[in-house]
Amino acid sequence: MPPPELQCEVMSKLSKTRSSQEHSRFFFIGPAVLWLLVFTIFPLLYSLYLSLHSSRFLRVTGFVGLKNYHLVLTDYRFWQGFRVTLLFVLAGVALTVILGLLLALLFNHPMRGIKVFRTLATVPLFTAPVAIGYLCMIIFYEEGGPINNFLLAIGLDKVNWLSEPVWAKVAVVFADTWQWTPFAFLVLLAALQAVPNELYEAAALDATSSWQEFVYITLPMIRPALTTVILLRTVEAFKIFDIPFSLTNGGPGLATRTLTFNVYTAGLRDQNLGEATAIAFILLVVMLAVTFVFFRGYRSQYDE
Repeated sequence: MPPPELQCEVMSKLSKTRSSQEHSRFFFIGPAVLWLLVFTIFPLLYSLYLSLHSSRFLRVTGFVGLKNYHLVLTDYRFWQGFRVTLLFVLAGVALTVILGLLLALLFNHPMRGIKVFRTLATVPLFTAPVAIGYLCMIIFYEEGGPINNFLLAIGLDKVNWLSEPVWAKVAVVFADTWQWTPFAFLVLLAALQAVPNELYEAAALDATSSWQEFVYITLPMIRPALTTVILLRTVEAFKIFDIPFSLTNGGPGLATRTLTFNVYTAGLRDQNLGEATAIAFILLVVMLAVTFVFFRGYRSQYDE
C-alpha cells in the first residue's frame, strides 16, 4: 500500500485532470451551442411570438392570439399555395428520384469518362436556384426560345410556357428537377457501387433476370440511401421559392405561387410579419407531420 500522502496526491491530480477535461469539453461544444441558440432557437421562438401578435411595417402592435392563423386558414391564397406546393413536392420528388436512379443504374459500370461526367453532373446542384430560374426563363422564352424554336422546326405549334398555368407549372418542375437530379444520382450511384458483386454472381448462377436482381438485390441494398434522398428532397421541395420567384414570379395569376412565396409576399412585400410567420409555422407543422409519417413507415419495415 502506498503512503497516505501519495494517495492524496494521486487523487488530487486525477480530480484536476477530470476538471480540465470537463472544461475542455465545454470549450469545444460552446460555439456549436451558441450558434444553435442565436441562429435557430431564438429565431424560432421569436417567430412564434410574432405569429401571435399583430405586426405592421416591422412594428408589433398587440397580442391577437390565433387570429393570424385563422386569417391564413380562411384565405383562398393559402390553400392555392398549399395545392401548388404539394404538386411541386410530389412531381419534383418523383422525377428526381426516378431520373437519379436511372442515371445511377446506367453509369454503374466501368466506362471511360465517368469521373468527368460525375464532376459535370454537380454543376446544377451548386448553381444558385435564382440563376437556374433566369436560365430557364431564356430556355422557355415563348417568342424565339430554344424549345419553341425546336417545336416549330419539327412542325409543331409553340407552347406558352410562362403564360399558361399548366405549362408554367411544368417549367418550374423541370427547373427544380434539373437542379436536384444530380444529388440523387451521386448518392444512389455511391450506394450501388457499395453493393457486393458476390450477390449478383450468386443470382447469375440461379439464372435470375435483371428485373429480379433489381427488385430482390439492388433495391433492398440501396434502400437506406434511397430513403435519405427521398426525405431530403421532400424537405427541400416544400421550401421551393427561388425558382418560381425568378422564373414565373408566382404567375400566371397564382399558378406557381407556393407557401414560401406567400410567406415572402405577406412578410416582405405587405410588411405583415404576423401573417407571414403564421404561414411559416403551418408549413413547419406540415413538414414535421410528413417527416414523422415517413420515419414511422420506414422504421416499421425494419421492425417486421
